[in-house]
Amino acid sequence: MPIFLLSDRIAFPHPNLARKDGLLAVGGDLSQDRLLLAYSMGIFPWYSEPEPILWWSPDPRLVLYPCEIKVSKSLKKILKNKIFSVTIDQAFNQVITSCARIRLQKNEGTWIDEDMIKAYCGLHESGFAHSVEAWYEGELAGGLYGVSLGRCFFGESMFTRISNASNVAFVFLAEYLKSLSFDIIDCQISTKHLINFGAREIPRKDFLKQLEKSLEAPTKKGRWIY
Repeated sequence: MPIFLLSDRIAFPHPNLARKDGLLAVGGDLSQDRLLLAYSMGIFPWYSEPEPILWWSPDPRLVLYPCEIKVSKSLKKILKNKIFSVTIDQAFNQVITSCARIRLQKNEGTWIDEDMIKAYCGLHESGFAHSVEAWYEGELAGGLYGVSLGRCFFGESMFTRISNASNVAFVFLAEYLKSLSFDIIDCQISTKHLINFGAREIPRKDFLKQLEKSLEAPTKKGRWIY
C-alpha cells in the first residue's frame, strides 16, 4: 500500500488503505478540525521529531470495553486503601507535559512534542480532550489523557512517578466511562500492560463499525466532573 501525502485540505484516505504496519498518511497539520476528523475515522497521529506528522490506523486494534476491565488483587487493595486521590480534568497541561517528560527521562523518546502539547491542550480547552490525575500527598503522581467523541474514549498516553499511580487513574477512567455508558476505550496498539487490564485486539473493520455506532451518541463536551 502507498503512503498518502496530505494536502491543506482537511481529509484522510480510508483507514483500510493503510500499510500492514498501520501507517496511512504523512503531512497535514495538527489543527483541531483535522484531529477530530482523524479520530472520528479511527486514525491518530504518532511520530517523533524531526519526522513529519505521521497518521496511523493499525490492524488489529487494541480496545478495552469499560465493563470488561480486570483489576488485580494488589491493585484492588491500593484502591481500597485510597493511597491516591483521583481527579478528572484538573491538571491537563501537567499530565500531558509529564507524559512527555517521563518518556524522555527514560530515554524512550516521545511523540509528544511542543506542537502536540499545544494541539491537545487546545482540544482540552474546546472540551474534547480530558485528563485523569492521581495525586499523592498533594503532588501529581501519575495520570493519563485522551480524546472523547460520542461514546468512545481514545486513550493517548499515561505516566507514573509513583508505582501504580497511573493504574489507579486508568481504573478510575474505566469506571467513570462505564457510568456514562461509554462503549469503548481505544488503546490503539497492543501492550502487555493494557492486556492485563482486559484490553483485547479486534480487527480494524470491527473497530470502525463499533466506532461508527458510538459516534451516533452526542459528545460529552466540556470539563468532566466527578
